[in-house]
Amino acid sequence: MIERKLSVRVQPLPADQWDEAVDHALSSIPADRRCPEKTGNLLATLVRHPKLTRAFLRFNNHLLYSSTLPERLRELAVLRVAHRRHCEYEWRHHVRMGLEAGLTDEVIAGVQRGEATDELDRAVLRAVDELEDTSEISDATWTALSEHLDERQRMDLVFTIGCYGALAMAINTFGVKPDSETLAER
Repeated sequence: MIERKLSVRVQPLPADQWDEAVDHALSSIPADRRCPEKTGNLLATLVRHPKLTRAFLRFNNHLLYSSTLPERLRELAVLRVAHRRHCEYEWRHHVRMGLEAGLTDEVIAGVQRGEATDELDRAVLRAVDELEDTSEISDATWTALSEHLDERQRMDLVFTIGCYGALAMAINTFGVKPDSETLAER
């Protein structure tokens, strides 16, 4: 992962400015996490635009909790996106989630090199690379994915890659710092 010096362009919303609109925007997450101390820098930044945050979270929650794509493959794809987009925030967050989903340190290291040991993992990494490079998955990669994933799973994979690519662009552009760097500051 290439570390970047982030220039914070959009600051997390200060706690004293959290209001009903912010609470409504975050209504899809558990109530005990809807506070500046527990949401993390990303959501604390996104809630500066509550309507956008609410819409984004509805889509993102589908990808995280209702997707037909197995959790392990989702995390493999998200990590490859984070690596390709040089998004340290997304990388750190999803390394933890990937380990919880069954990825090993060895598999995660392979993600950075674009290497995998099994056919499906290789196809997922290729799908990310192809979408990043050409905005389209090649016939060969689609066929390889089709041997393991049904149509809905492949659709969820494409939208997962796109969603986390867009999120990485926002994180990098807004200058969202990894949570560990600012928890001590709060």
